Amino acid sequence: MQADPMGNPGLLWVAEGERLWAQTPTSGPSCAGCHGAAEDALRGVATRYPEVDAQTGRLMNLELRINACRTRHQHATAYDYESDELLALTAFVAHQSSGLPVAVSIEGPARAWFERGREFFVTRQGQLNLACKHCHQDNWGKRLRGERVSQGHGNGYPTYRLEWQTLGSLHRRLKVCSAGVRARMYDYGSDEYLALELFLAWRANGLPLEAPAVRR
Repeated sequence: MQADPMGNPGLLWVAEGERLWAQTPTSGPSCAGCHGAAEDALRGVATRYPEVDAQTGRLMNLELRINACRTRHQHATAYDYESDELLALTAFVAHQSSGLPVAVSIEGPARAWFERGREFFVTRQGQLNLACKHCHQDNWGKRLRGERVSQGHGNGYPTYRLEWQTLGSLHRRLKVCSAGVRARMYDYGSDEYLALELFLAWRANGLPLEAPAVRR
């Protein structure tokens, strides 16, 4: 289903993202007006994210980078996280790197974010007193409530999840995991989830980017 261009529902968001890429807002240039043809300008870009923004020193994933471009260069209002528009553009940008290996860097200013993400991954949380590692590192491949536990890689996001019947971001999935262990759910784009996203991307280094993937 994922590999079928006529069967992967996530490609509907890619098509919408392509339209938004070419659309010129009233306040500034279009994405294409700055970057040119997406198949050339964006090839390989998504494999590097999350990365630290030189201007702010904050870790940015693709969603935040798109919104930064939107506010800085298009002089437009940022899209809401998890909005159809932001999901569509993120899926479109990520899809241009489909098949390329994840290649995030954890050197320089990214190191502190990486260590914070690693700490999140191994720390017990919530009423169930479980860490991410207890499922996705120590027990992957086993079954939990009839489902096979994954290794928790994020190389397919944004992903069309069958249980959601729509496209969703990695941070949406992280919130579901937090709720599953009855722990605090952090905001979309929070430092906590961004740091964890970088750590998960580092674990996935070398795996092919699959966005938009299809998951159960």
